[in-house]
Amino acid sequence: MNKLDRIGHKSTVTSRGQTTVPKELRDALHIKDGTELVWFVKDGYATVQPRSGRLIDYAGILGNPLGRTVSVEEMHDAVLDEAAERHRRSRR
Repeated sequence: MNKLDRIGHKSTVTSRGQTTVPKELRDALHIKDGTELVWFVKDGYATVQPRSGRLIDYAGILGNPLGRTVSVEEMHDAVLDEAAERHRRSRR
């Protein structure tokens, strides 16, 4: 755990909905002018992180449609089932 994990930082929201990210956080998260931030809300708490543009950063953002974790084997089987179904449809 580093220093930034333990210290609360605060800022104020303006009447236009704007706020300033404290300098220590900008430096630690490599936030520069023009960096897009992604906000997440869960159970009444908001978290924010710089947008990196990597797909993995958005994993789980919509939740799990099955409501449970899925094993690699289940994913593999689902992909094969869908490929087989698409192949069957294309042969008609």
